[in-house]
Amino acid sequence: MRKDVRILLVGEPKVGKTSLIMSLVSEEFPNVVPYRAEEITIPADVTPERVPTHIVDYSEAEQTDEQLFQEISKANVICIVYSVNNKRSIEKVTSHWIPLITENTDKDSRVPLILVGNKSDLVEHSSMETILPIMNEYSEIETCVECSAKNLKNISELFYYAQKAVLHPTGPLYCPEKKDMKSLCIKALTRIFKVSDLDNDGILNDNELNFFQRTCFNSPLEPQALEDVKSVVKKNLSDGVCDNGLTLKGFLFLHTLFIQRGRHETTWTVLRRFGYDDDLELNQDYLFPPLKIPSDCTTELNHNAYLFLQSVFDKHDKDRDCALSPEEVKDLFDVFPYMPWGPDVNNTVCTNDQGWITYQGYLSQWTLTTYLDVQRCLEYLGYLGYSIIAEQESQASGITVTRDKKIDLQKKQTQRSVFRCNVFGDISSGKSGFLQAFLGRNLMAQKMIREEHRSYYSISTTYVYGQEKYLLLHEVFPDFDYLSDADLACDIVCLVYDVSNPYSFEYCAKVFKQYFMDSKIPCMMIAAKSDLPEIKQMYGCTPLEFCRRHKMPPPQSFTCNTAGAPSRDIYTKLTTMAMHPHVSQADLKSSTFWLRASVGATVFAVLGFAMYRVLLKPR
Repeated sequence: MRKDVRILLVGEPKVGKTSLIMSLVSEEFPNVVPYRAEEITIPADVTPERVPTHIVDYSEAEQTDEQLFQEISKANVICIVYSVNNKRSIEKVTSHWIPLITENTDKDSRVPLILVGNKSDLVEHSSMETILPIMNEYSEIETCVECSAKNLKNISELFYYAQKAVLHPTGPLYCPEKKDMKSLCIKALTRIFKVSDLDNDGILNDNELNFFQRTCFNSPLEPQALEDVKSVVKKNLSDGVCDNGLTLKGFLFLHTLFIQRGRHETTWTVLRRFGYDDDLELNQDYLFPPLKIPSDCTTELNHNAYLFLQSVFDKHDKDRDCALSPEEVKDLFDVFPYMPWGPDVNNTVCTNDQGWITYQGYLSQWTLTTYLDVQRCLEYLGYLGYSIIAEQESQASGITVTRDKKIDLQKKQTQRSVFRCNVFGDISSGKSGFLQAFLGRNLMAQKMIREEHRSYYSISTTYVYGQEKYLLLHEVFPDFDYLSDADLACDIVCLVYDVSNPYSFEYCAKVFKQYFMDSKIPCMMIAAKSDLPEIKQMYGCTPLEFCRRHKMPPPQSFTCNTAGAPSRDIYTKLTTMAMHPHVSQADLKSSTFWLRASVGATVFAVLGFAMYRVLLKPR
């Protein structure tokens, strides 16, 4: 909402503009009225909307046209004052004042107008018959109020309406000609309905309505009030209530009714609570709350965010198969202005036999987004209504910023859950196969992936000492001369060469010597395509000798040309090395170290899935 409101009073001389301001301030009619009142500021604590309000007077006798134009351009709302007993001042509203204001305001940001009929104490009749056709002709006119500066009639109401016209404008919400809400308002309220429909059954039941009411207005509805709301909707709309809950049509009808009855502040309260600005766009402050990330720190989702994302998954996994079909994914992202996940996501995370993203794959993709682009993650959580549904201050409360990596090295332990492994290798060395094998896809399955849907990332969980961790693999483009800082920043490096290509190892040796020989990042050599006959590498020494010389573990044989899912042992080793970059080379060669690290991995993987099944049952 706006931080302050600026009200400008204009009109013909002697219609009582200055008297209205002075009567408001002193609560009595002034004996002596100057040409023009000084600008006054009403403090926030004495206004109904708790917003400071500046009231500005205009005098033709004291101000130039240029000064008037400047004031019009600065005003948030303009009151055109006429005298109810002066026909000429009423005519001037349309012949002079409205065209003048239109010429001096930005066409895209329409300034609301209030028509003010002063001196109602001097006549017995109302001017409304003359004014109503004007109101119908000009959509920028919010309302008309008749008042009297002399006997203080409707003075506070006049300034309240002016304030309300700025803070709760009708213009963005409603089209008087069509007698219906505008499309942007319908779109915003539809998103709000879908976010509030916690079980995704297309209706807001009593619990959901109460949660919505408490979220927006800080108090639940009494049972009788709930029934009254539903009966009003039911009376006017046959499909507005279903199974004793409010449908989307009923929800939209209710807000149309609020606006038509002049209670558009109710609709604005809801819109603003769900992050919308005056133009019915989601506020940048709402989508991108401040989050400080020092260098050498990473971003992860915390427990609250994972619980929220799990509830979103449950809400949309209608057939309870622990995977999201394309229709379910589309439904999930229906509250977004665009589809955030492309076909490449299905090749970045685990999917089921039908190629649908599994529960684990879904959480993995969120973890990846948080790690690589936390601002995008904040935006996505904003669309899903995280701060509202999880009852948190903002999406930033769902993010953990990890401590500096240098501290992890000093303390010889880490609190992080996500580890990045950059995968280097020459063209056709087997990098892509290595990434896809992590997701359980053998060579046969990989051949089904279309080139345009290929992903340079893969992410899934591994288990180290019984703890679930995420390993993020990133395939680095093999252009040796153009390696960026992002290509080199990681927790562990994978150097992949093809055992059947005599020139494949040279690239790995070159990358290691150029970029990683003197760094503290652990490196692992992968002898890919180990199902093929091994050919002597055309390099000064064998890969095994190279690894010994540079104190790396020996090359790890790997193939994805298997009948079932490829072995995951190598990924557990990589995660373990990433978690313990301080561990000496002697320890890395010890079989007991690897045994301790990988023990229970399979058990925990199975247990994790079983736990999810158990969690689903009561829901």
